[in-house]
Amino acid sequence: MGTFVTGDPNEEALRLKRAVEGDQQAWASLLAVHRLRLRRMVSVRLHPLLRGRIDPSDVIQEAYLEAWSRLAEYLREAKMPFFLWLRFLAGQKLITLHRQHLGVQMRDPAVEVSLYRGTLPEASSAALAGQLLGHDTRPSEAAVRAEMKIRLQEALNSMDPTDREVLALRHFEQLSRGESARLLGISEAAVSKRYFRALKRLKEILTSLPGGAAEFWP
Repeated sequence: MGTFVTGDPNEEALRLKRAVEGDQQAWASLLAVHRLRLRRMVSVRLHPLLRGRIDPSDVIQEAYLEAWSRLAEYLREAKMPFFLWLRFLAGQKLITLHRQHLGVQMRDPAVEVSLYRGTLPEASSAALAGQLLGHDTRPSEAAVRAEMKIRLQEALNSMDPTDREVLALRHFEQLSRGESARLLGISEAAVSKRYFRALKRLKEILTSLPGGAAEFWP
């Protein structure tokens, strides 16, 4: 099965046309290109209380099933690029799972501003801190890591909410500047300004932690 460059709109349009006509190979190749990016999104937006209870792959698979059932509808309207549509559907699945499992606990108290008007879970400071610290579970490191995570969360909470979201989109989800601008409804120049400001703040945070920035910062 072949793959194609994500940024080639002509190739993607051709494969979408083939997929809606029933070409399963074209559909599978489209999904394969975007799976890793969607997994990053789910990882930074899955509520910390649900880690270990919900597999990101299951969320993505549910989104893919819905995308297949709605593909003809999407192609008739095509209000957003295909990847952002898949991301939106996966976000909707996350919202539903959060409501089912958490109810009134759904809102992360660290997140004060709803940037997506309820259409997508925001990247919580706990999830971002967890991504930065990785998954080392050695008992000897538990106390140090717990302190680091608290300090990271506090620092991330102190960021402007939009800056924090730009950081999540650009650094953790690895979305393009254009994709990030479209999602947040701001200019690409504003995305760049906020991203570099957030990166500078994040590096300051990491440098202040035990071990300094080198342990976490590539």
